[in-house]
Amino acid sequence: MGAERMHAASAESTAIVDAVLDYSRRRMLAADVPLDKPQSPAELNRLVGTTITDAGLGSQRALSVFEHILAPACLTTSHPSYLSFIPTAPTIASIAFDLVVSASGLYGGSWLEGAGAVHAENEVLSFLASEFGLPDTAGGVFVQGGTIGNLSALVAARESAKAKLLEAGKELPTRWKIVCSVEAHSSNKSAAKVMDADVLLVPAGDDGVLRADAVREALREHGDEICAVVATGGSTNFGIVDDIAGIAALKDEFDFWLHIDGAYGLTAMLAPEARGIFAGVERADSVIVDPHKWLFAPFDCCALIYRDPEAGRRAHTQHAEYLDTLTDAGDFSPSDYSIQLTRRPRGLPLWFSLATYGVTAYREAVSATLTLTKTIAAEIAARPELRLVRDPQLSVVVFEREGWKREDYDRWSDELLDSQRAFVVPSSHRGRPNTRFAILNPLTTFDDLVGILDTMK
Repeated sequence: MGAERMHAASAESTAIVDAVLDYSRRRMLAADVPLDKPQSPAELNRLVGTTITDAGLGSQRALSVFEHILAPACLTTSHPSYLSFIPTAPTIASIAFDLVVSASGLYGGSWLEGAGAVHAENEVLSFLASEFGLPDTAGGVFVQGGTIGNLSALVAARESAKAKLLEAGKELPTRWKIVCSVEAHSSNKSAAKVMDADVLLVPAGDDGVLRADAVREALREHGDEICAVVATGGSTNFGIVDDIAGIAALKDEFDFWLHIDGAYGLTAMLAPEARGIFAGVERADSVIVDPHKWLFAPFDCCALIYRDPEAGRRAHTQHAEYLDTLTDAGDFSPSDYSIQLTRRPRGLPLWFSLATYGVTAYREAVSATLTLTKTIAAEIAARPELRLVRDPQLSVVVFEREGWKREDYDRWSDELLDSQRAFVVPSSHRGRPNTRFAILNPLTTFDDLVGILDTMK
């Protein structure tokens, strides 16, 4: 009985499921979920004590420890006043269905084991590819996050470049090079480090935009050593979109793999008023976008889409005797398209949410965020004590308080969190301290943001 206790349907199991679902229901439907804040290791050790014991605490006590001590020591990243880094704002439908995914024993790595889940995920990927102007044959996989998405895409780019050089009878470079802007996300540098490749950091303009002329110079100088050019579709710090159209046009002059890191910002293409900013994405060889950001899915989820999925498959399919039954079948198995083999079908909560609410609701939510960003930027510009560092292009507003030093921003930020008004951390640009609003949550209001500005005295 002891060996079966943890898995068998029983009165104890029923009580566990009921308690967890009750907590989840209350949390998901609460209108006043707290922002919460971290505690020190010493304080958590004091409050929690030892929870891993030979006999176990029992579900009631374990859940109580989580609900009353551990959870309050974690920031609620979906809170409307969580405005730092890049927030998350999953829909009620996507959160609820995340429970279903975990409860259903689904494996999303192969068609053989998860055909229904893979079919649903592929429908979402096809929808996104269409939004981005990619061909009907485009496809890919949902991975953990933007770092894994960028790494997987850049590995596919390197393998494609290698195959082209070998086919042409040319020598392979001693080290591969990846071109990106100095403003590009740090995950691209991390990917290059894992790949043992070099990063060519091309200077952006004063406005932070990477343009074609700078990329052309790098392509001319380094030629076949370059396996990929990365253009950013919405930088994390400022929400800046590179000159994707100009960079994409270079494909008429040079043969290179164009990857779009749109982890945060590419979702803005769902808003008709923002589509023009992303002209050129339709020529990309690969793109990523993180649904756990502006597509309102739970952590952790990144959509990696290849223009030619076979390029991803050639780079990532794993071969082993126990996998022969999968690789020999020729079915569409998601694990063939990234560095991950084992995977949960993390695209399903997004599928359920899109299927539930419809695309129009998503377009309206993204548009509302863009409108709020412009409105609060105008408010900041109108206040004499505040200064916009740059006009926002998407939904990130970066601004300074005149006369403040870093310690002033630190004090102000701590007071905001201690009072549970908001989570807004300091940032910096070119050595000057500042702060920023990263606005994604449809429940964030103009009054919320004005109230925060009013505390900058």
